[in-house]
Amino acid sequence: MRNRMTAGLGIRSVAAVLAMAAAWFGSPAAAATGEWSSHDTLQARLVSPVEAVGDRETIPVGLHLMLADGWKTYWRSPGDAGAPPTVDWSASANVAGVDWRWPAPHRFTLFGLETFGYDREVVFPLDIRVERQGEPVALRGRADVLVCSTVCIPVSLEIALDLPSGPAAADAEAANLVARFEAQVPDDGVRSGLEVEAASVETGKPGALAVRIASSRPMVEPDVLVEGGDWTFGKPEISFAPDGRGATARLPVTSGPDLVTMPGRTFVVTVTDGPRAAEARVTVAASKTGGTGIGDLVPILLLALLGGLVLNLMPCVLPVLSLKLLSVIDRHDAGRRRVRLGFLTTAAGVVTSMLLLAGMLIGLKLAGSVVGWGVQFQQPLFLVAMAAVLVAFSASLAGGLDIPLPSRLATVLGRAGGSGHAGDFATGAFATLLATPCSAPFVGTAVGFALARGPVEILTIFAALGVGLASPYLLVAAFPRLVSLMPRPGRWMATLRRVLAVALLGTAAWLLAVLAAQTSWQAAFVIAGTLAVLGAALILRNRLGFPATLGLVAVSLSAAVASPAMLGKPAETSVTATAWAPFDQAEIGRLVAQGRTVFVDVTADWCITCQANKSLVIDRGEVADALTAPGVVPMRADWTRPDPRISDYLARNDRYGIPFNAVYGPGAPSGIVLPELLSTETVLEALGRARGASTLNSQDIKGGLEVNASDDAPRAR
Repeated sequence: MRNRMTAGLGIRSVAAVLAMAAAWFGSPAAAATGEWSSHDTLQARLVSPVEAVGDRETIPVGLHLMLADGWKTYWRSPGDAGAPPTVDWSASANVAGVDWRWPAPHRFTLFGLETFGYDREVVFPLDIRVERQGEPVALRGRADVLVCSTVCIPVSLEIALDLPSGPAAADAEAANLVARFEAQVPDDGVRSGLEVEAASVETGKPGALAVRIASSRPMVEPDVLVEGGDWTFGKPEISFAPDGRGATARLPVTSGPDLVTMPGRTFVVTVTDGPRAAEARVTVAASKTGGTGIGDLVPILLLALLGGLVLNLMPCVLPVLSLKLLSVIDRHDAGRRRVRLGFLTTAAGVVTSMLLLAGMLIGLKLAGSVVGWGVQFQQPLFLVAMAAVLVAFSASLAGGLDIPLPSRLATVLGRAGGSGHAGDFATGAFATLLATPCSAPFVGTAVGFALARGPVEILTIFAALGVGLASPYLLVAAFPRLVSLMPRPGRWMATLRRVLAVALLGTAAWLLAVLAAQTSWQAAFVIAGTLAVLGAALILRNRLGFPATLGLVAVSLSAAVASPAMLGKPAETSVTATAWAPFDQAEIGRLVAQGRTVFVDVTADWCITCQANKSLVIDRGEVADALTAPGVVPMRADWTRPDPRISDYLARNDRYGIPFNAVYGPGAPSGIVLPELLSTETVLEALGRARGASTLNSQDIKGGLEVNASDDAPRAR
């Protein structure tokens, strides 16, 4: 008995020694957990629920991140800002691929920005697909993780894990860790008891996505995250059913295309409620219109009427008014009926072309394209066509031709055809086209309201704009005797014709300058030369004869149309005294979080009002000094050429035209929108409010605007 006991003790002793040796030299269990890789803000490692490869085709692994207090990282869809973690596995051995799963994130709200991610600790479950079953796996990765607090820091860490061949026994500690976060990965609703029933769009003001959810037990604090499409969404407003087992989440749309294009689109919707999470692919139902009541529409119609009237005072429309003025003087002795009918026809041309413009915008919206006031001036061919028409008009005035309208070009460029009412109509249409690069007061508000609504509202408001723009012609049509106040024809008419011809050529030159900004100065010079040939051919038509004139016109127009495509390269951006930062919507929130003040200027070379704001306010005096002061970041968005980022930013602010200026800062994190026509006082006051002061004076400018981000920066809610 004693011998057997001694032998048993010996065996146990040997076993203990072997176990100690295994622990000393490295046990299989130790291989299931990689070493920590550390940064001041973050630690990362790889863990595996199994100790070895076994005969598995896929091996479960977890990417374990530990974040310092106050720091966070991001989900696969980070929201309004941020970037998800990524890992480069190219240095691994016996790895065919890696499948990544994402635990349900938390929502972080800062300065109106909605982001989704993780703080403190997170484990991302991974499935490692092996190339050769049964052989060891060596995981080698470089993890790139963006971590954010009051600032954001990109962190790169090297991570590694070796799994030997042999039985795939479980590592209990690692298995429990990975399983805890695996349970947080959204399911299809079976395990979590959460279900996404339907989604529909609300096209009211503001627009929103309504998501209906259901739960097997009363919900406590649900949240809804939406992925997919070109839209971003704000924090949902939750309304519960009486029993708490149903709810509707209304997510306001913060940016993206018009909502009329959303029905039929498919989104991935994730629902969370505490530890429970589910996700589903949902197709958005047909529009559920919030509707625009007559009480909402009447004030906007009045603004549209007033805005259209003010457009007549903008320099864009002056060339057309000059042509109409000249035609009135030429017909000084015309009867009252003819005068009334002529001006009514011009007004009809204005309103009709405005309605056609509205119809075009509706079609573009339904097709999912970017829409806005004056966006046709982003198209080089449109600029060439408008410049050609202006040169033709100028040539007709300089050469003594009575060609007030393009329709007369079809009648051998000379004779006044019929009653001339086709010409009156075309004058109105031309006025509408030239008015669109100008954004007068009230126009931006009316157009923004219209383009955020449905087809009926767009047509109605654009009709009101047309009536406002046509109001001077309607006034003369109502009181034809006003024509008698005009001076009588005389020798002075020849001088007036030449002055007006030069004015029209100046407008054409401005259009070519806009074209140069979109393409190149080489293309603009070539087109200017071809249009000069066009003008000369029209002036010298009698000497050249009809065949030669027609040939020169055809050749010059063909060369003008082809030049932008053949020679077009973006022109160099002009340099000003102010160091303008490139536009980055996500950067605005980060700068404000640091206590900075951001002035955003959305402009374009074709926007007359924008150029006036620059020369009269932005680039002069106290405003220029304020924009170069410490703590102020001037940010410029150039919309000369189409840019979906700028279009989305404008739509987010219910604007579809420019100029658009806004100021952000600790005192105004959501932004202060400035009027279309800027003044020094308005800009300085907005900068002061955004900074957190009531006003901004010269002492503030000289002393600097720097704010200590660590002390005064707003904190996350």
